[in-house]
Amino acid sequence: MKEIEWVVRDEFGIHARPAGLFVKEAAKFRSDIAVKKGEKEADGKKLFGIMGLGVRCGDKIIIGINGEDEESAAAALTVFLEKNL
Repeated sequence: MKEIEWVVRDEFGIHARPAGLFVKEAAKFRSDIAVKKGEKEADGKKLFGIMGLGVRCGDKIIIGINGEDEESAAAALTVFLEKNL
């Protein structure tokens, strides 16, 4: 299992556009991807789940990746986070 810890830097947090882009990126991989903020957790491949986390600028999220392509998923999602959040 791989984990990515990230502090969201986008001034609007994770709103519809970046959440949709994240889901699209996560869907490319076979691994299970979960996004966690505090005690809440959502499937990284479900738009409404991610939106329901209510992530704002400055919030820390943890992305858990578990599966056969977790290494490549972690690398791709890290690049995504650096560019978008």
